[in-house]
Amino acid sequence: QLQASGGGLVQAGGSLRLSCAVSERTFSNYAMAWFRQAPGKEREFVAAISRSGGNIYYPDSVKGRFSIFRDNAKNTVYLQMNSLEPEDTAVYYCAASVGTLFLRVQFTTQSSYNYWGQGTLVTVSS
Repeated sequence: QLQASGGGLVQAGGSLRLSCAVSERTFSNYAMAWFRQAPGKEREFVAAISRSGGNIYYPDSVKGRFSIFRDNAKNTVYLQMNSLEPEDTAVYYCAASVGTLFLRVQFTTQSSYNYWGQGTLVTVSS
């Protein structure tokens, strides 16, 4: 249901845009998020956006560099990543929640999300 794309190899300081296409007509009913998992580390929260796009959340590690946005007409959520650092190297996963999320902690918790994409690898060279 979720197809992530856009990963690749980029030099430090560069940019990438990830896309996650959702094959559901009810895409606008889903809160969406991006998580990432670096080699040898646990999966961590990167960005989340509410159904309407009115609420957006980031961890401090990417705030000011990453932007999440959605196009409900195209059933797609995006992650624009600027000023990439080697520490951003990871497999990036998009996720969708059918639940009604209100609190930041809900948006940032993996268990809030019901559907996951297959992941796309982002490698940032120094």
